[in-house]
Amino acid sequence: MKPRLAFFLFALLVVAAVGVSVTVSLRNGSPPERVWGTRGVQEGQFSRPRAVAIDPATGHLFVVDFTARIQAFDSDGTYLGPTWTTPDFRNGRPSGLSIARDGNLLVADSHYHCVRIYDHAGNELKKLGGEAGNKPGQFGYVSDCVQDSDGYYYISEFGQNQRITKLDPDGQFVACWGEQGTGPVQFNRVRALAIGSDGLLYAADACNHRVQVLTRTGEFVREFGSPGAASGQFQYPYDLCFGPGGDLYVAEYGNQRIQKVTTEGKSLAVWGKPGHAKGELSSPWAVGVDKFGRVHVIDTENHRVQRVRF
Repeated sequence: MKPRLAFFLFALLVVAAVGVSVTVSLRNGSPPERVWGTRGVQEGQFSRPRAVAIDPATGHLFVVDFTARIQAFDSDGTYLGPTWTTPDFRNGRPSGLSIARDGNLLVADSHYHCVRIYDHAGNELKKLGGEAGNKPGQFGYVSDCVQDSDGYYYISEFGQNQRITKLDPDGQFVACWGEQGTGPVQFNRVRALAIGSDGLLYAADACNHRVQVLTRTGEFVREFGSPGAASGQFQYPYDLCFGPGGDLYVAEYGNQRIQKVTTEGKSLAVWGKPGHAKGELSSPWAVGVDKFGRVHVIDTENHRVQRVRF
């Protein structure tokens, strides 16, 4: 090969490598489409927001913060109201939100051992659980609740109980599975649940730094993730949800980022880095994706929501 040709090819390789590096860098810290929220306790403000649920019918966001206030917003961050709280929050605040199949809001009232179901006006319609303990139908710290297309509820716990409980559509106990540990169907702080289009249950096993995938009867299917900051690794995954394309978005409290992965755990993209500027995160607790594929990140210690596409 002639020297000039060799040099030319080498230069192309260098440019290509730099281009890849720049692309990854921009993705990690690229500006969001929208940033909204300030610290405070007035309507439309947040004090350490910690969970989000997006109504697929309207695109409205419900956000709960450390004052136990649940607020509703449109996808641009305009406050819609009303604001309400759970009946008592002296022991602690809710830490999980999701939308039931009928559109009502499921609220994991963590320190009161129950899930409360609200309409969008803040009226409590039903309560699941409420008795503390480790027997079937009793709960410890309730972290999240999701409902499947058949109406069954799945409730995750940690602390006293490291498990997932299944209730029928009337709220009656069906089964529970899980225990403390690092093996299959063993958990160390399940923070969030999501049900994929494949009908499987995905659990953010936060302190095991992984996602476990189970059937809706509790059989182990697979797991992915390991401790670290590389692609495909997690550091305290606190929340997870599916986008309209079927990919999974994981909020990493420890890595200050959102990671997009396949249902097999292959990393597709990451967004976010530590900090306080736009495109930077401080202890993100939660993530929600709307029907347009816009990712809404609950930027907890920055007391705001950031919206991004990636």
